[in-house]
Amino acid sequence: MQIINPNNCCGIDIHAHMVPATLPAYIGDRLPNAWPSMAPAHECHRHVVIAEKVYRSVSDKCWDVEKRLADMPGLGLGIQVLSPMPELLFYWLKAQDAQQLLRYLNEQIGAMVAARSAHLLGLGAVPLQDVDLAIDELRFIMQAPGFVGVGIGSNINGVPIGNTRFDAFYEACVDLGAAVFVHALKPTGMDRLLGPAALQQVLAYPSDVGLAAASCITPNLMARHPRLRIAFSHGGGMLASVLPRLEQGWHVIPALSEAVTDPPMAQAHKLHFDTLVFDTPALRHLVELFGASQLMVGTDYPFNFHDRTPVHRILAAGVAEATASALAYTNAERFLGLDIYK
Repeated sequence: MQIINPNNCCGIDIHAHMVPATLPAYIGDRLPNAWPSMAPAHECHRHVVIAEKVYRSVSDKCWDVEKRLADMPGLGLGIQVLSPMPELLFYWLKAQDAQQLLRYLNEQIGAMVAARSAHLLGLGAVPLQDVDLAIDELRFIMQAPGFVGVGIGSNINGVPIGNTRFDAFYEACVDLGAAVFVHALKPTGMDRLLGPAALQQVLAYPSDVGLAAASCITPNLMARHPRLRIAFSHGGGMLASVLPRLEQGWHVIPALSEAVTDPPMAQAHKLHFDTLVFDTPALRHLVELFGASQLMVGTDYPFNFHDRTPVHRILAAGVAEATASALAYTNAERFLGLDIYK
């Protein structure tokens, strides 16, 4: 096993985003109101424009492979797994319209990966508002070199991802060997937050991804798809805080124990999570709660709100050397299916 240290750049980041330098023109008769575009911004930045409003300004590190690779050694990373900025998943468009955009994004990810295949891998995007189209796009993704799975939102237009309507998609992920990475998107509860819009990323995202993870536990998703490899961003969000409560409820509330076939804690141990919690004691808690085999590096690179010391944070947690190596790269190798090539 490779010895993990801050300078050997062997970490695998499963939570890193891309935005293309340009976005495609719409092919069709009527341009959807929410169709995105890119507009010039300051210096090396561009605006992502959605529904004629600037959604976010992003730097060229979102699409410039060389700049991305130049930053990776400082993060302790040897590999980044690229997925689109979640707002570009566009579940709220008509599925056929969304597929145009997502095919372009998948091709752009593929081109970035091909440029540096030793250091970059891809998680594609699919129009999950239509499960059949999503499966078609998943097949395209998994036939392309360098793709290891798919990124999905924490809800699909408000529908929990553990809903049985997505069972055929998850079965296709299993059959095609695709890992699934869940990122917060269009979170609930924004009306309860007071402050700037950035609180969506800071507070509402972890809440929504925690609900997404819980929505996979309570309807027994892993019992239905025991070979599914699914991971949750932001350390699983609030799940770590509410899981003991859910476990206790399962033991004392008959309706819960009847509906949920296996103890919630045992089900959580079959899920995967990234380490993006910005806090060493919190990371130690996740290792204790979910198990050292279920956590993988996540940074949210290249956005400004990303973890700049992910491998250092693992080492600072004071875990055993084997655990540090597992969190840094071997768990990700297994989750992404890379270990079959070793």
